[in-house]
Amino acid sequence: MSIADVTARISQIQAQLAMLPGATGAGTSAGGFTDVLSRTTGPGATTSAYAPGGTPGTVGPAGSVRGDAVVTRALEMVGLPYVWGGTDPERGVDCSGLVQATYSTFGIDLPRLSADQARAGSPVASMSEALPGDLIAWDNSSRNVGADHIAIYIGNGMMIEAPRPGGEVQVVPVTTPPDSIRRILTDPAPFATAPAGTTPLARTSSTTAPQVAPAGTVAGTGSTVPAGTPFADLFQRAGTTHGVDPALLAAVARQESGFDPRAVSPAGAQGLMQLMPGTARGLGVADSFDPVQAVDGAARLLDDLMSRFGSVELALAAYNAGPGAVLRYDGIPPYPETRAYVQSVMTSWQGAA
Repeated sequence: MSIADVTARISQIQAQLAMLPGATGAGTSAGGFTDVLSRTTGPGATTSAYAPGGTPGTVGPAGSVRGDAVVTRALEMVGLPYVWGGTDPERGVDCSGLVQATYSTFGIDLPRLSADQARAGSPVASMSEALPGDLIAWDNSSRNVGADHIAIYIGNGMMIEAPRPGGEVQVVPVTTPPDSIRRILTDPAPFATAPAGTTPLARTSSTTAPQVAPAGTVAGTGSTVPAGTPFADLFQRAGTTHGVDPALLAAVARQESGFDPRAVSPAGAQGLMQLMPGTARGLGVADSFDPVQAVDGAARLLDDLMSRFGSVELALAAYNAGPGAVLRYDGIPPYPETRAYVQSVMTSWQGAA
């Protein structure tokens, strides 16, 4: 059974990564992910980084590093256990260990402690100027001098972090403005556009008329929820508010829970939209079994995924298998469950036109 979770069934991701060629530990792969990185970085190019205080630092041997390559590397560690003081991307990391391990892949040496990392590179004025690969940090405790938590910004209001003891590396929204934003790379870049052949976004707006789908795209863009659909008013309201086709939201709910607001998956996903508890908290959903909160949270999640990946199919694949899997395979991952999920939701959505 699938889940509506941006971290996308952490245990499933661990199992899937473990099956990749060259996998050496939970949440990591020494094989397929290297291929993704090799397409982004080229031997012989230069990588300029900054040391603390803004002084130019080392030149990384991994090639010309871009922000999307850094994010892709960090996403490989989704599901890895939080380990206090951990820096091992195969066994566990803490928040600064995640940052250090990610950047060390590209030959960029960052300090060990979050407080020092939050002084590395060059300052970024605000979140509106933040780019994928930037570091965002918080000073949450008067007991420490400087930042005591740090994460990697991945774009579109989302970050990847190692949250706390007992937790796991996860992708969550940035809900609290950071105290520090630092740019380590001199040439960050946004995520690539969606691969050819995927469906353009199906989005609506609360202030403008629904967009008209270009010729040849699937039906359903801007459509209303079919008559008789359970919770139709919730899908309509959340879709209009967050710019997601209400009929697409209904199709996801049909696939996720069969419109059962009390559904619980074996992995622990809950409610109408099958949100995992951790992701629900990150989305501000206090009760996943409350259909109003669940649909609103899922709409915000889909809005983010479609903005990030640029197509409905890729957003659905990320909803099911996680954004890391979509990035790893540069498209819909070859998992039978995910491919069947995307096809089923797309068929239901198109049938609503």
